[in-house]
Amino acid sequence: MAPTGAAQVWVWVTAVVTGLVTVGLVLVMVLVDLNTAGQIATVAGTVLSAAALLVSVVALSGGGGGRRTVRAGRDGIAVGGHVTGSALGKDAKVSGAATPPPAGAPASAPDADVRSGRGGVATGGDVTDSALGAGSERDIP
Repeated sequence: MAPTGAAQVWVWVTAVVTGLVTVGLVLVMVLVDLNTAGQIATVAGTVLSAAALLVSVVALSGGGGGRRTVRAGRDGIAVGGHVTGSALGKDAKVSGAATPPPAGAPASAPDADVRSGRGGVATGGDVTDSALGAGSERDIP
């Protein structure tokens, strides 16, 4: 999956900085001497390794499950997981027996952000035996 948004910007920043450092080290090696370029490369490598370790620790401690967002626009419906046997919306009405989840259904929804626009409907999982939206009704005898 290709990075998007802020992640894409950081990929490009990293690529540009890496290219500039490489060009700078080659220039020092050619214009000054190999020993100086080696010492600069050692210090730069140590600093960049420490920065990479910090980024990795921050990413691992802040990432993982339970951090997804569920957002609905005005008059919209957004559900973060599976919807089974439900009526969601204005004037929603549910009657009849509860529907068991389908066989083989995953226990939890995928770990993804869920957003619906104005008046829209969005779910983060499977929708079965449900009515979603304005004036919804679910009537199973």
